Amino acid sequence: MYKTCRALTVFDEKAGKMFLSVLCIFVLSLAGCQAQWNVGIGIADTTGPASEIGMMGFAKAGQNTAGIHTRLFSRAYIFDDGVKRGVFVSVDMGMMGQLLKLELVEKLQEEFGDVYNHENVVVSGTHTHSGPAGYLQFVIFDVTCLGFYEQGYQVLLDGILESIRRAHGNMKPARVFYVQDELHEANINRSPTSYLVNPEAERALYDYDTDHLFTQLNIVDATTDEPLGLINWFAVHPVSMNNSNHMISGDNKGAASQFMEREINGKDTLIGQGSFVAAFAATNLGDTSPNLNGPKCRDTGLPCDTEHSTCDGRNWECIAMGPGEDMFESTYMIADRQYQKARELLANRDFELTGAVNFVHQWIDMSKQEVSLENGETATTCPAAMGYAFAAGCTDGPGAFNFMQGTNESNAFWDIVSGILKDPSPEQEACHAPKPILLDTGEITFPYRWHPDIVDTQMMQLGDLIIGAMPGEFTTMAGRRMRNTIYNAAVDNGASSDTKVVLAGLCNVYTHYITTFEEYQRQRYEAASTIFGPHTLRAYQQQYGALTASLVTNEAVPQLEPPPNLHEDQISLIPGVEDQYPTNGLTFGDCTLQPESEASAGDTVKVRFVSGSLRSDLKVGGTYLRVEREQDGQWITVHTDADWETRLYWESDDPINGGNSVEIWWQIPSDVQTGVYRITFESAFKDPEDAIVKPFAGQSNEFNVA
Repeated sequence: MYKTCRALTVFDEKAGKMFLSVLCIFVLSLAGCQAQWNVGIGIADTTGPASEIGMMGFAKAGQNTAGIHTRLFSRAYIFDDGVKRGVFVSVDMGMMGQLLKLELVEKLQEEFGDVYNHENVVVSGTHTHSGPAGYLQFVIFDVTCLGFYEQGYQVLLDGILESIRRAHGNMKPARVFYVQDELHEANINRSPTSYLVNPEAERALYDYDTDHLFTQLNIVDATTDEPLGLINWFAVHPVSMNNSNHMISGDNKGAASQFMEREINGKDTLIGQGSFVAAFAATNLGDTSPNLNGPKCRDTGLPCDTEHSTCDGRNWECIAMGPGEDMFESTYMIADRQYQKARELLANRDFELTGAVNFVHQWIDMSKQEVSLENGETATTCPAAMGYAFAAGCTDGPGAFNFMQGTNESNAFWDIVSGILKDPSPEQEACHAPKPILLDTGEITFPYRWHPDIVDTQMMQLGDLIIGAMPGEFTTMAGRRMRNTIYNAAVDNGASSDTKVVLAGLCNVYTHYITTFEEYQRQRYEAASTIFGPHTLRAYQQQYGALTASLVTNEAVPQLEPPPNLHEDQISLIPGVEDQYPTNGLTFGDCTLQPESEASAGDTVKVRFVSGSLRSDLKVGGTYLRVEREQDGQWITVHTDADWETRLYWESDDPINGGNSVEIWWQIPSDVQTGVYRITFESAFKDPEDAIVKPFAGQSNEFNVA
């Protein structure tokens, strides 16, 4: 007879209480009962500066934030078996940064003691390309955004910390169920010619050149069976919003989270304020794209050259889009397909995760890992370097100049240009071959390090599920090899054959891409961005195989040299917030474009307000705009700038004198409640009279929604 018994789940610094907890679990196991996990879930705002700051993902100079499509959030999940607890955090951001992880753990330990540390906290970025940049501590990541931006960094750090803090305060008995299915019509391979160079026998094991696996954890209240939250992993790049976008957006994964949370919390609960939290997390998405129409030439509409992704030799003309008519519709469609699959799987209770919560973590120097090859020979990884095809970009966001994907040859002109920074040695060139080195980043230390060499490797175990926390973007086949490596190592060391494996992408530190050895020879964008050389994947397989053995046998691993904290070394060329004046003698908050007096479902209401810089007040945990409905003489907020239905466009009308404006759009949903509405805008400006930042607000005229 199956029974569930509640264990004593005290987790504090007193050894006596911990002993009682362990003893209780032991007694329950003897009695044939299952010790119950405690789970805590928390969500917090991490949106950051919505104007004038470079965006992270496409590395496109001039692509600066100028409004909000959807807000960004950190979603934290704590799993506690009564003995150990592990934390998984998924954040709407380009990628997790090493400086953030270092200082996050410091702050957690200041607040909670030894409860949280580098070993049991995993932080994964969703990889949206529409969030603010300037928060990573290595030079290469901050060049196009003019350096480090302290204000945005602190928003991220504080938001991730707050989400964990809220999860810590929400611990309750819960059950966790694992389910896996397939999702189609939501991703394609953007480098199919690279995939095809993998061994034919290996490719024959799989039906598709991208992973369609959709893996989900359903977390439910142990008493009521009501859903508390979910985490899923599906391999698709959040680049439905392309490099012409300037609005902060969680892209397709952020939107899917929003749709799922609204489904459970109810439409009257504002985004980010509900108790049910849904994370649509990153996995091995390295060579996947949501742009299902595939790469086409912008000038002719014809398919691009498949080998080099060019149009008549020009890489910037080749770009992938779709499936919608524009990036907003495409984002919605890919988000909705992920949301619908998550919704379908939410009721599944077939495979419950039980047993131990465990974890393992180790820093390694990826610039000099010795690798054992299949033929018995040994090789090494290399100090970091970027290849020529890195500058070509990919079909989701092409680069410029004359760089092309799939090239193994250097260029004399660019060799001279890059050589001014650092001319790679013959040994470095041989190590990275056949990659022609454009930027020898691992050997540049001016003004501080350009790339990491000390890398976090980490794993978490939730009963029969092993989560591999990956420090970058694994391609489809690289991810499959890694999953197989982890599974085989687990079973070989005594784990159940029912063990499940999922890869969480872009965790803890960003090391760009990881391709297979065969894909590396092709030197498309992903291979040129595999920074530690052709044996990078093999080195990671060795490392994670060893970590898996330690994880399932519960053997400690030595802690090696940690990475540097370069916070004090950071340089920023980003100007501060200037004194601001309203445009044309108006007043901040004046509504210069009023709505029509009547509107209905399906209409888009547009209003415009005089604004200052949105950096004057980031509205963390708040909102710049409110769509309000009159109810019993009160104004009720029904939408904020976090919602899919709203857009906030920021414009600099008068860059010289500091005059700015915002235009707010509200797309009225089909299930709108009829009534009287208005739109408000709240922000702040830096007063030139006294240099004090002062709040202001404006309101539109009222209008009827029929």
